[in-house]
Amino acid sequence: MISYDESVQQLAAVEVKTTAIERLFLSDVLGRVLAEDIVAKENSPLYPTSAMDGYAIMAEDQQVGRIEVLGDNPAGAEHIAEVTPGFCIKTFTGSLMPSGADTLIPIENVTFENDMIVINEEVPQGFSVRPIGENFQDGDVLVKKGTKLGYAEIGVLASLNIVMAPVFIKPRVAVLSTGSEILDLGESATHASQIRSSNNYTLAALAEQSGGHAVQLGIVKDDEDSIKAAFANALDSADIIVTTGGVSVGDYDFVKDIIPALGAEVIYKGVKIKPGQHIMLAKKDNKFIVGLPGFAFSSTVTFMLYVIPIIRRMLCQDASLEQVEAVLMQDFNKRAKKTEFSPCNLVYANGRYEVDFIGKKVGSSAILTNMLGPCALAVTGETSGSLKKGETISVINLLQL
Repeated sequence: MISYDESVQQLAAVEVKTTAIERLFLSDVLGRVLAEDIVAKENSPLYPTSAMDGYAIMAEDQQVGRIEVLGDNPAGAEHIAEVTPGFCIKTFTGSLMPSGADTLIPIENVTFENDMIVINEEVPQGFSVRPIGENFQDGDVLVKKGTKLGYAEIGVLASLNIVMAPVFIKPRVAVLSTGSEILDLGESATHASQIRSSNNYTLAALAEQSGGHAVQLGIVKDDEDSIKAAFANALDSADIIVTTGGVSVGDYDFVKDIIPALGAEVIYKGVKIKPGQHIMLAKKDNKFIVGLPGFAFSSTVTFMLYVIPIIRRMLCQDASLEQVEAVLMQDFNKRAKKTEFSPCNLVYANGRYEVDFIGKKVGSSAILTNMLGPCALAVTGETSGSLKKGETISVINLLQL
């Protein structure tokens, strides 16, 4: 088995091609990943603009104390009078500043009397005037390729009159669970050794959450021919094939042998991590095959560590999972001489991240309920030992997935 650090380095060295690009209406791109830099083609605003309701004046006229009002300048007005010494124009939020004016004095700072304004409180020159290019300037990169589009990005694209936004097509992630003991949703158990499937639903949800499109291939019994047929179907329909079960060393663990038999290049099999040491990463042409363990917690953690980075790279995003340093609020017992990913509770309090293990059960790698709540993964290396309350520990922040 290779070390965790080596497995990450090898994965980073493998070529990953980005998916194709499609253009969608702006109303349909929430949560999608931008495929091109969005560059401003003009200044915004193009002209000096009022930032509030008031009077457009020459700043030096405030010293006189009274200024005559020429008229109104509502937002969107096509023709605007010019401000000359001794005169002002009532101007509203979003209106272009009249020629000759260099300052906007708020309504609250004046009193209107007989077509004149009386200056009650002066403002500095340029007050409440949005300068040319305040929002952005011609040539600015406003939204970078690889950005997940949220409300702010969509608003900026709309302000640029981008009707069809270029986004990456979602990588198709086929999820396949293997095992004769597994029951799908709705099936009834006929004997005690059968267990309910959760892996394919958990991993499909993670794939979707990470920007992929999940393809559910269901459950395949521990039969070589059935598994081969399922793989052939998956390779035709997906960019990434993820399996759970069948990668260990048992007599019925066929997946580990079928993957290389398909002509796939095995990048590595077996990583010194807990949970999930029996992981296989392979590539056939431009498609990835990732064989994960069958236990629910193991498959979930290894999907996060190895599949999410591939999805992100296909979308031209940063592949790394966010890690933070957190203070232990209780002792931590190191259990294995491997890189260990332990479920924990992560909170930000007292100006720092804090971690505890309250409610997290210690047992097999099948306890998926350990992922409930504000869960994170405390990371300790192969040579790390147990830690005491008050010491710091590196934590993968799952709230940022």
